[in-house]
Amino acid sequence: MNITEKSAYLKGLMEGLELDDSKKEVKIIRAMFEIIEELSEFITEIDEDVDQIYEEIDAIDEDLSELEEVVFDDEDDCGCDCGDDCDCFGEGGVYEITCPACSEVVCVDEDLLLSEDISCPACGEKFEIEFDEDDEVPEA
Repeated sequence: MNITEKSAYLKGLMEGLELDDSKKEVKIIRAMFEIIEELSEFITEIDEDVDQIYEEIDAIDEDLSELEEVVFDDEDDCGCDCGDDCDCFGEGGVYEITCPACSEVVCVDEDLLLSEDISCPACGEKFEIEFDEDDEVPEA
């Protein structure tokens, strides 16, 4: 039983008692019951508004998810072959380098960039990176 039904039940009980309206106690009871009726109507309206807001939020969430797919879908795909562990867009200084043997794009972090053991995951060819004086070498 919801609050509106309970309020209606109380009203029926009160009318069934055939209370004498000339008594002060009955006047107080009727005034209290009027407050209960108003509160139950107000709560019912709030419940309906909240339900409507939830429906609208769900619709907005669905629209936002579709929009995110369209806008950000390509951002997760950096074009490299690093696989699922790719961190090209994460923090930590990941760099894309083109393999000189097969032209495959290889993602390397700063530590690997400074090491001499870089190998292409596609062809297995080992290569090293040469820095010019103008190139900025990341600080380890």
